[in-house]
Amino acid sequence: MDLIRAMEERRSVRAFLDRPVEREKLERLLQLATRAPSAINLQPWEITVVFGEEKKRLSRVLVKRMRERNISCAPGARNRLPEVFLERQRGLLDVILPNLPDEASFEDFINEGSCNFYGAPSAVIIVIDEVFSSVRLTDIGILLGYLLLGAHAMGLGTCPIGLITAFDDDIRELLNIPDQKQVVIGVGMGYADPEDPVNRARSNRVPLGDVVKWRG
Repeated sequence: MDLIRAMEERRSVRAFLDRPVEREKLERLLQLATRAPSAINLQPWEITVVFGEEKKRLSRVLVKRMRERNISCAPGARNRLPEVFLERQRGLLDVILPNLPDEASFEDFINEGSCNFYGAPSAVIIVIDEVFSSVRLTDIGILLGYLLLGAHAMGLGTCPIGLITAFDDDIRELLNIPDQKQVVIGVGMGYADPEDPVNRARSNRVPLGDVVKWRG
């Protein structure tokens, strides 16, 4: 797939088919994603791919912890953000809400969905060693971009999930990740369900003039 086309088409997927992703495809994708540039070639990322029963177990624990601790990434949890960002968030709310089942609230859908990786058959957990400063999170962001675009080009749907970082201790324990590793982000990955209306939701991008300034 053409790179520009992948950048234009790629969207977050929040409903997946119950179909495992082939191990060979995941390995090829990670080979490509880890070609991402990093400062002085440090390649500070470490990746754990979770699937099958292990992924189901991880999801159960994260959903349970989310309910116990009442942790949320839904709009109500972000009421201190400046209005400009809340308005962009409402743009996502406006396109997802009409596509949810009647009994589902947006907050439950986002929070439980995030902790369950929206039912994706695979979850990619990206961590970084605490020896690195926060500046190296930039390298993780570049890797993530490669991963998301590469997955789309290979016919896979993805949803990056930040809420899981609230449960980093649980994740480290479940996945045998050493204590000195920081969970940065997770990604739900699998084959998108083309029949689920939530996957047809498309949020708008803000005008370029709102986020780009030109000097010179």
